[in-house]
Amino acid sequence: MKLALLPFLALYLGFVSSGVSRNVSTRPAVVTIGAVFGFNSTIGRVAKVAIGAALEDVNADSSVLRGSKLVIEMQDSNCSGFLGIVEALQFMEADIIAMVGPQCSTTAHILSYVGNELQVPMLSFAATDPTLSSLQFPFFVRTTQSDAFQMAAIAEMLDYYQWKQVIAVYFDDDNSRNGIAALGDKLAERRCKISYKAALPPEASMSDITDLLVRVALMESRVIVLHADPTSGLEVLSVAYFLEMMGNGYVWIATDWLTSRLDTFAPLAPETMNTMQGVLTLRRHAPDSKRKSALVSKWSVLTEKENGGNFHLNAYGLYAYDTVWMIARAIDAFFNDGGRISFSNDSRLHDLKGSTLHIEAVSVFDGGKLLLDEVRKTNFTGVTGQVQFDSDGNLVHPAYDIINVVGTGMRTVGYWSNYSGLSVVPPETLYTNPPNRSAANQQLYSVIWPGETTAKPRGWVFPNNGKELRIGVPDRVSYKEFVSKDPVTGTVKGYCIDVFTAAVSLLPYALPYKLIPFGSGRENPSYTELANMVASNVFDAAVGDIAIVTNRTKIVDYTQPYIESGLVVLAPVKKYHSNAWAFLQPFTVEMWCVTGLFFLVVGVVVWILEHRINDEFRGPPSKQLATVFWFSFSTLFFAHRENTVSVLGRVVLIIWLFVVLIIQSSYTASLTSILTVQQLSSPIRGIDSLRTSDEPIGFQVGSFAEGYMVEELNISKSRLKALGSPEEYARALELGPDNGGVAAVVDERPYVEMFLETKCKFSIIGSEFTKSGWGFIFPRDSPLAVDMSTAILSLSENGDLQRIHDKWLTSTACSSPTDELDSDRLHLTSFWGLFLICGVACFLALLIFFFLMLRQYLRDTPEDEAEPSSQGNSRSGRSLHKFLSFVDDKEEVVKNRSKRRQMQKTTDNGITDIES
Repeated sequence: MKLALLPFLALYLGFVSSGVSRNVSTRPAVVTIGAVFGFNSTIGRVAKVAIGAALEDVNADSSVLRGSKLVIEMQDSNCSGFLGIVEALQFMEADIIAMVGPQCSTTAHILSYVGNELQVPMLSFAATDPTLSSLQFPFFVRTTQSDAFQMAAIAEMLDYYQWKQVIAVYFDDDNSRNGIAALGDKLAERRCKISYKAALPPEASMSDITDLLVRVALMESRVIVLHADPTSGLEVLSVAYFLEMMGNGYVWIATDWLTSRLDTFAPLAPETMNTMQGVLTLRRHAPDSKRKSALVSKWSVLTEKENGGNFHLNAYGLYAYDTVWMIARAIDAFFNDGGRISFSNDSRLHDLKGSTLHIEAVSVFDGGKLLLDEVRKTNFTGVTGQVQFDSDGNLVHPAYDIINVVGTGMRTVGYWSNYSGLSVVPPETLYTNPPNRSAANQQLYSVIWPGETTAKPRGWVFPNNGKELRIGVPDRVSYKEFVSKDPVTGTVKGYCIDVFTAAVSLLPYALPYKLIPFGSGRENPSYTELANMVASNVFDAAVGDIAIVTNRTKIVDYTQPYIESGLVVLAPVKKYHSNAWAFLQPFTVEMWCVTGLFFLVVGVVVWILEHRINDEFRGPPSKQLATVFWFSFSTLFFAHRENTVSVLGRVVLIIWLFVVLIIQSSYTASLTSILTVQQLSSPIRGIDSLRTSDEPIGFQVGSFAEGYMVEELNISKSRLKALGSPEEYARALELGPDNGGVAAVVDERPYVEMFLETKCKFSIIGSEFTKSGWGFIFPRDSPLAVDMSTAILSLSENGDLQRIHDKWLTSTACSSPTDELDSDRLHLTSFWGLFLICGVACFLALLIFFFLMLRQYLRDTPEDEAEPSSQGNSRSGRSLHKFLSFVDDKEEVVKNRSKRRQMQKTTDNGITDIES
């Protein structure tokens, strides 16, 4: 009851108005601050010596406070009790301008309200509760790292080792409870979770710890995060060791309380060290430096002054040392900016005289806001590294050492920093490089786990509480080769069951289970409903011919597929009978047209190239036209009689004959296939033609095909007809859509292939239009799904999966599936490359021929035959006519005419010379 009144007491202390001002000074000779922490705790014992050392060093440095002497009044506080809080409140009666502490988060929550109202900055080196926010408590300054960063480091470690579920063991106080909540948030960011929060009362006895760890040992997760204080944490580890929970398969991750204990009192007794072998723990990272080495080297001298001084420096001591320097620098900056130490009383508090708390003596520090600003602007290099705050009030560059407890000591296996994640390189060396959090860059050294093994533990086992897995199995009434219940014995058997039992036999642990038939036994059950029952924990798993479907993967996890599947169209087929025009079917209409056109084009091109020099391509127009047609189509049978003389004509002919050879061979093969191989036909061409029609479609009861056709293919539900057995398939298909049956059935390929083993009047039309498989169902994030997937892959690799398939599903189908009827027809797209090559060859040959003729024409045409330019278009027409006549002339005639013209020109030149 008294404890519940403390927040109201603290709030009341905050109602302070301006009153009498006292203790006014610009830069006094003595500046007093306070310190509140537990002197006898593991952290407080080291902090007391560190604070004293820092105070001595600050006063010895004249450049810090410049003539003023810093005095620290220390108050011993109990972290977990009512008296500790009362003592801390009494300590607030003193006129102090800042406080080192409080150490414990529980006390910090209470005193932060008081600090806000009295405007006294409180610099805590050990209160790590993430909920102590600078927004709610602006005068609370955390000079160490929040547990939010420590939990982020643990979450990244768990993700690095691919553990998805952990058990959190903690003591149910403000600090531990809020730290575990932060861990849950960080794990959720990586799709991991805390499977069980094992909370202990703050003053838990050994019996309480034993009872809780016994419950933990019965759970499936073997990854345990222990968040405690140094004393109670060792008790938990001791009980765990007694319960044999520190052996093979277990993973223990302790927060930084363990390194605080080990660093402070090392070496611990051998029997104590035996209880924590293989444990991973964290330590606040402090980079090596001269300042740190100097403090460590004189530590033994400093501890000699303390009673029971046989202890060492830990990370919290380093932060306590830097905290004193932080206050000293902030006070110096406070004075430099004109700050004055003055306090104001609240006159209303005088009415409360006589209280043992002396509330009337509590004062408000007038310069508290200015001093707080100077603290927030602190930036120096201390024994913990760079001391500077970010915009959220946290120290920059949070980092931790990752420690593995081995033998009589510890070894560092890596580091974590908020900057670059996990690494084996100290964080300070990475700050100069761009941050890199890629998976390949996340590294840790090998760890020796509990049980003295270097093999990474799986992280979970099947719960050791005698509970059998309740596995739902569809009670099928058709296609019982896959899964069925024996009506006599009640046992479940089939292909799917054999695959499951073979996979279970490969698991590295025993898996007790019970197969429970699901369904009415009169019709196939709904597999979607079965998946929902696994998601709602009615069943622990589901085994059977269960297709991997998208909407089910949103609520459950599937194993690796153990058989391929996919939806196909089953339709009736009939014998195909060829007709008188069957010889036209190998080519499509486009193919026939283009092929015929190229026959004519090649004939014309060869005629042009051969006309001037080859007598077989000359003569009357009717003869030349017949020659072009005859030559073109006779090449189809390689029976052309005309010889090609020109080089260009031969090149074109060779390329064309190659094209003809390919076309002729393809035509022969296609026609042979159509007339001899293809025997079945169907009006259905596949899912597309079925989708656009309005005919009824059958599907198997319980199959996902119904939902797929309605939701994905937009087929009206009124067109769909449920069929419960292979006999119903056959009857509905034989009746047809006009007689109350169906045009086709859409079902998964394994069922259809089983149906076709005895039904030869039907066939698969087209190919699969979905790709999936069958798998076993487990709840979301179940580790069993991963282990069973690994076992299924092993069955596939060693051949057992195929042997089970052959045992139950050996195919003896009487007919092979047929594709669409035009699958053997040859399309233009298969030959356009050949036609392109031939067309390019013809074009280039004509282009070369044209340039040769033009050059010869210009060379052999006499200059005196030129027409006057004034004749215009008539001259151009006569020139074109003359060029075409020149091309039409035989080569020998042109050459003879050219020779005669040359001789005449020579004779004329001789006569002219004689006359001259």
